[in-house]
Amino acid sequence: MSRLRIITLVLALITLVAYLPAARYGFLTLDDDLYVRYNQVVQNGCTWRGVQWAFTTFHASNWHPVTWLSHMLDCELFGLNSRAHHTTSLLLHTANAVLLLALLWRLTRELWPSALAAALFAWHPLAVESAAWIAERKNVLSTFFGLLSLLAYVAYAQKRAGVPDSGGKPAVCSRRLAYVLALLCFALSLMSKPMLVTLPFVMLLLDYWPLGSLESKVSSLEPTPHATRNTPHALRSSLLDKLPFLLLVVPACWLTVLAQRAGGMVASLQGSPLALRLGNALRSYAVYLANVVWPAKLTILYPYPPRDQLVSAALAAAVLLLAVTWIVWRAHRRYPYLLVGWLWFLGTLVPAIGIVQVGQQAMNDHHAYVPMMGLFIAFAFGMKDLAARLHVGPFPCAAAASLLLGACLLTSEHQLSFWRDDEALFSHAVAVTRDNGPAHNHLGVALAQEGRAAEARAQFEEAIRLNPSWADPRNNLGDLERRSGDLQAALVQFSKAVQLKPGQPVMQENLGEVLAGLGRYDEALNHMRDAARLDPAYAWPHYQMARVLVRQGRDAEALSQCREALHINPRDPEVLLFTAHVLAAEQTAELRDGDAAVRLAIRGSALDPNDPRALDILGMAFAERGNYDEAEQAASNAVQLATALKAKDVAAYRQRLELYRQHHPWRESFTSGGGTD
Repeated sequence: MSRLRIITLVLALITLVAYLPAARYGFLTLDDDLYVRYNQVVQNGCTWRGVQWAFTTFHASNWHPVTWLSHMLDCELFGLNSRAHHTTSLLLHTANAVLLLALLWRLTRELWPSALAAALFAWHPLAVESAAWIAERKNVLSTFFGLLSLLAYVAYAQKRAGVPDSGGKPAVCSRRLAYVLALLCFALSLMSKPMLVTLPFVMLLLDYWPLGSLESKVSSLEPTPHATRNTPHALRSSLLDKLPFLLLVVPACWLTVLAQRAGGMVASLQGSPLALRLGNALRSYAVYLANVVWPAKLTILYPYPPRDQLVSAALAAAVLLLAVTWIVWRAHRRYPYLLVGWLWFLGTLVPAIGIVQVGQQAMNDHHAYVPMMGLFIAFAFGMKDLAARLHVGPFPCAAAASLLLGACLLTSEHQLSFWRDDEALFSHAVAVTRDNGPAHNHLGVALAQEGRAAEARAQFEEAIRLNPSWADPRNNLGDLERRSGDLQAALVQFSKAVQLKPGQPVMQENLGEVLAGLGRYDEALNHMRDAARLDPAYAWPHYQMARVLVRQGRDAEALSQCREALHINPRDPEVLLFTAHVLAAEQTAELRDGDAAVRLAIRGSALDPNDPRALDILGMAFAERGNYDEAEQAASNAVQLATALKAKDVAAYRQRLELYRQHHPWRESFTSGGGTD
């Protein structure tokens, strides 16, 4: 086995072992809910309707159909097994490390610096967020296709220059096919996440080094080891090669802006002036660079810096960036990889540096996933040349590299431990940052899910104090008040949240639900209709409208909304059981349908077999159809299960059981006070 294959295998195995703890983690509340855990379209797996939705939706404020299809495939194969979803992401991260090694080897034929750069990328703690966060599947997937695109482009460029394949064999794949594959993979990368709209720029950098060096060696025009193409014809040809790639960039950028505006994620210039964004961009470049060099306080959420501190931080960052740029420019003729690596870092960060402000955070670790490759390339090849210049032998070099990579692995293992659950992750974010409103908000969500209401309330109130115009913590505080039974307090918070963020369907639906609980049905229906309009793939507003309509005695309209909800999500047990309940027990004979009620109740009880209410509704459905033996058995099972669980409805279940024994069906009024709860 060749050294390249051995190193590739070692790189892949260590990467998998290092990230293996993440395979045991569950879903997070931040974005994992949007992408998988509460996304019914994704949970339905690979369906034709799901494919159509993936290519037409702006859900999660993005247009990335390939990412949606990836999550759907996981759900099709593994359901909601979070371990399997994590494992897919870890495999993609491992594949990206291997592809980076293959790319650098193909470009330079320098094995050890290529391996060092790939290992630093794979094991650096800045990569943890992309590899361990299910919602960032889009990042590792986009990078996977982006690296494949670069590999295909390099094959095309080398074939154009007449460079033989490894081992001196002539090229087998045609130049045209390599170019088409590069375009196809680039398109798939953009449809996974538009972060790599800068990939044509990376290709230009590779044209300068090391492709320029290889082509000049073949043509014998430049004898120096790092010569570059600098003729007008070569530059013109290189730019023309990138035009088809740029044609793909334009619609990707346009769709991204539309998606983020539709989701209300783009901050206005009034709230976040351009000068402030430029200052934060400069500061963020410096912080990203510092985090690559010394990853001491990495976190999932970085708060936007206070304005009074931003000017000095931006000026210091500008001085640092200009100084590094001047140094690498002075050295670019002798060491062109320094300029290429530095510009790779600067250029690939542009789409996410905050000029277009999205969300509350100033920066994110996952944005450095691809940019840090450039720094590692510059570092690895620079160390190789420095060792040669200082006449350092291979053993000291190997020892130094091992120490560095070992430190990366240990730091990554420490960082990975914070991703085990929401409380650990957001508690860490609060601990290593100051005035971090988003971290307080998400920590509150984690505490609320654990039933620690008082602690959760304190976190939501702190998030609101830090940013009174932010809707999310108000919505979460409203949900906490609703669960405690204080509907008036919940109404205040939900109303304010909708006022601050009217384009958010979940907030509209929450406000509608609490209005319904207060008996303000017409207002509730208006907000629920708004929620359904804002997200046509969101089934819950239709279900909530049905619940309100039956309370108003509008049962036929309610059943129509139930059917719409089931059309959107045919696997929601709540909707299935509610619809079966109305069809089985409705007092109006024309609206009852025992056969449909039985089908829906069977499906609902199969999805939630430990719910005695499901068995109770199944008994109603059998009784409506005249199958009293089956109704009696279902009701008896409901009584036994409810008794074991000490449920509050045991008496009602026994009452219906006696009716079925006497061959009588169950009837009830669903108007306000009649109840479906």
